[in-house]
Amino acid sequence: MKHLLSIAAAALILASCTQPETVMDAPHAFHPEWSKNANMYEVNVRQYTPEGTFAAFQAHLPRLKEMGVDILWFMPLQPIGEKNRKGELGSYYSIKDYTAINPEFGTEDDFRSLVDQAHEMGFHVIIDWVPNHTAWDHPWMTESPEFYYTDPETGQISNGRDDHNNATDWTDVAELDYSNPAMMEGQRQAMIWWLDHFHIDGFRVDMAGGQTQEYWTETIHHLRGHSPEIFLLAESEYFYLHDCRFDATYGWEFHHLLNNVAGKEADVVTLDTYLTKQKKNFPSDGYRLYFIDNHDENSWNGTVEKRIGQNAHAAFVLCATMTNGMPLIYSGQEVGLNKSLRFFERDTIDWSGPSQADFYSKALSLKSTQAALANGDWGGVQTRITTQNPHVYGFMRTKGENHVVVFVNFSKEEATIDYSGAHDEDYINWFSGEEMDLEEAGQITLPAHGYLVLTHGDC
Repeated sequence: MKHLLSIAAAALILASCTQPETVMDAPHAFHPEWSKNANMYEVNVRQYTPEGTFAAFQAHLPRLKEMGVDILWFMPLQPIGEKNRKGELGSYYSIKDYTAINPEFGTEDDFRSLVDQAHEMGFHVIIDWVPNHTAWDHPWMTESPEFYYTDPETGQISNGRDDHNNATDWTDVAELDYSNPAMMEGQRQAMIWWLDHFHIDGFRVDMAGGQTQEYWTETIHHLRGHSPEIFLLAESEYFYLHDCRFDATYGWEFHHLLNNVAGKEADVVTLDTYLTKQKKNFPSDGYRLYFIDNHDENSWNGTVEKRIGQNAHAAFVLCATMTNGMPLIYSGQEVGLNKSLRFFERDTIDWSGPSQADFYSKALSLKSTQAALANGDWGGVQTRITTQNPHVYGFMRTKGENHVVVFVNFSKEEATIDYSGAHDEDYINWFSGEEMDLEEAGQITLPAHGYLVLTHGDC
């Protein structure tokens, strides 16, 4: 869901957690060790197979394991509200019952079997959590109506307002009130229910900026006390959430910059400006989720091909190698998903397209083999390699004796560039396996929409 905040939520945020200008770089020791080199894959169960079930998706686990996927993030799995439902099947984010399984997808035993097999194969599993609102026929609506936000003008339970004070078009949901302690405790206990019943490894929190800092600090304290090794991803760019002990936040700004640089040929210098701001505002150990596609972008803003054309692989190389970044792949991306999937209806992914699994496997394996590319401040320092070309971006990351050099060409033309600032070493071209000598300064040629990743040293 997009990052729209109601007046009430925004007021609570401002009252409770005015953002500091910077976040201290003190190490956050709570990151689970298993997340050090991890990547993420978003699973859209409804659209993944013609059956749209856990059992049908489960057959894809070996393929995803071979591709090198680490974390499986499942979009919301709970029953979907029927009152004010949008479309035939409704939005995944209109939750009718926090502690139940959507019968569309299967049973509790089906999901437990899927999680158990995923764990046996070495995956970690997180699920989408939707704390901002519920369906209109959630039990709280009749049992505890005081849990909901009421419009100050009408006194009626509302679906909220956006940050421009306009009523949202989310007519299928009712906004929750984060000044109510009982509601907040209900949320916490529901999250713990999933940890206990299915032994999942954490949550991707939808609209995490719509709740107070105090709420997340207390809630995450309880969650990590209950399950110390969980992983928590916030769909938000509020940097204070890292101090609440979220492991990762969304790189929305980076994504939109990629769309401009890769799709509209904007000057790559905007990426430098972004990194400067990130270094100032975000902790050095805070993970940022980087992506070229996800369910929101695909359904509402168009396909990867529409947004960035033939630069999909070049853009993903940056997602997989940039400082602090954890790369995300969306369902179907590995076959070049070129369709905006319908959100409220069944719209099965076409898996017959040419497989790009080899590319994604090589790109994902950079994280697990190159010390310089580890997540957070486990990874290495990033320094810019100048390229004298507004469409070619170059940088190097270093951790001890491990050096990784990256060049990407977002132009539709071949580019011969003069560069400077590299580390003078003998390298391996990661994607071709060929040896290459790179001097501190020199000249290289990159094909249109091309990329070059060079590795050297202990991994």
